[in-house]
Amino acid sequence: MNNDLSIVSLILHASFVVQLVIAALLLVSVASWTVIFGKLISLRRVKDGNEAFEQEFWSGKNLNELFNTVGNRKDGAPLERIFASGMREFLKLREKRISDATAMLDASRRAMRASFQRELDAMESNLSFLASVGSVSPYIGLFGTIWGIMHAFVGLSNLTQVTLATVAPGIAEALVATAIGLFAAIPAVLAFNRFARQIDRSAITLETFIEEFSNILQRNAGAPVQGH
Repeated sequence: MNNDLSIVSLILHASFVVQLVIAALLLVSVASWTVIFGKLISLRRVKDGNEAFEQEFWSGKNLNELFNTVGNRKDGAPLERIFASGMREFLKLREKRISDATAMLDASRRAMRASFQRELDAMESNLSFLASVGSVSPYIGLFGTIWGIMHAFVGLSNLTQVTLATVAPGIAEALVATAIGLFAAIPAVLAFNRFARQIDRSAITLETFIEEFSNILQRNAGAPVQGH
């Protein structure tokens, strides 16, 4: 039996199955942290971009000028793309001389709702991965622990005298898998909950803008689109 109870030594002396479980959990943990840092950056960029566009939108700038500025921008904020999709549909129907204000408004709203759903899907990307890591990792670690304990007891069966000193290393090797499973799961769960709240707030911002912009378009349905 191995008497060195350092983490590295325990992993090196664990059974192959436990080592395989630990390696898988470490890879999952690295992937989880990669997603977490990437999502932190992207959601911060979304928040800052939305706030900057809202400030520009409510500054009273002419809507046609604003559309010409952001309409073809590919790296803009979600609010910019939603505005552009609604404005593009509105102007397209106006060019066709559609006189039904309700039809123009409904078409614009549908375009904005479709754009909203695309933006929401983009913000929610990889959240399911974090949820899976948070829910599955402890069970994978538990599997490694159970297998390690079984392996340890099989080894103890060949000993004539069993003491705490002979039992402890084998049990400790097995418990490392559970510890690493929790190490992978806890950050993923915390990050998932935080990102879900941030996305909910962003979704409310986008939906509020759709309603407000729809009201502006309704007022402009029968007249040239100006400021607001």
